[in-house]
Amino acid sequence: MSLANVGAALLRRLDPERAHQLAIKGLALAPLPVPPADDPILRTRLAGLDLPNPVGLAAGLDKNGEALRGLSRLGFGFVECGSVTPRPQPGNPKPRLFRLSEDRAIINRMGFNNAGLDACAERLNQRPTGVVVGANLGANKDTEDKAADYVAGLQRLAGRASYFTVNISSPNTPGLRALQGREQLDDLLGRIDAARPAAGPYRVPVFLKIAPDLIADEIGMIVEASLAHRIDGLIVSNTTLERPESLRSPDAHETGGLSGAPIRPFAEKALRAAAEAAAGRLPLIAVGGIDSGPEAYARIRLGASAVQIYSALIYEGPGLVARIKRDLAARLRADGFSAVTDAVGAPR
Repeated sequence: MSLANVGAALLRRLDPERAHQLAIKGLALAPLPVPPADDPILRTRLAGLDLPNPVGLAAGLDKNGEALRGLSRLGFGFVECGSVTPRPQPGNPKPRLFRLSEDRAIINRMGFNNAGLDACAERLNQRPTGVVVGANLGANKDTEDKAADYVAGLQRLAGRASYFTVNISSPNTPGLRALQGREQLDDLLGRIDAARPAAGPYRVPVFLKIAPDLIADEIGMIVEASLAHRIDGLIVSNTTLERPESLRSPDAHETGGLSGAPIRPFAEKALRAAAEAAAGRLPLIAVGGIDSGPEAYARIRLGASAVQIYSALIYEGPGLVARIKRDLAARLRADGFSAVTDAVGAPR
């Protein structure tokens, strides 16, 4: 077991939020070595972004962009920080993060706790070169015009992030998921499209992160609205409010968003619906319950151009990134593919 994985095992013995804070400090300060170059078969292109591999870090781990250098050295193809809101906010009362060890899951009701756009902008100014870093944008809890907060995020972080994610699917900010309805979504995405920054002659990619609790018709509507407003891709999906009967942890009753292994069927169902509705017109990034190479590969075959992980790192340790990449490369070759893009949506 590597030192990093030993550290992850020790952190699991602590209070979840304290362990999270220590992990960020460790990643920010530890002199981690530069990872070896990725297998060339893993190189891919997503919405104009050149990625060394399709395995990304989902938002939520590094909310304030404090550990981007350390995270980039774990071998991710891209790293997403946030969610960040225009003004700093403390989030919801503690306890608000629960480790469901028996289920290899997490429940959180953090409530977009973060240091605000100004602090995030400063840290993104120091981000490591050559690393694709995305900024996940949220809205302050007490903002009435939530679309204005997303526009503010785009404008404040312009030129500092490789891409942006508009997060309208967190279950822990009142009224946020209502933005997934067509009227509010058209207003939001129209304002995003008008405000999004350019990098040279090209516009910086903007992704939309949706909930796994939507039905197929709702996902189809979101796909069409995203295409109409030139959104560059969908991240499918966020945490779920569902509570599967299979949960065994004593904390399974806690309110908040569920992530980790039990969310897998909900995330897969949402991905299938998004892939069917998009029909190749809109790139998809799969998130939720991805904890192995076979699972990452399955999502790619379902239609995802890339994947993101987070909760699985808590249980599998940071070595999970390298294991997923090795397995992906082997499976691509075994099935006769020469690139990740060839496997996206390929029938099994």
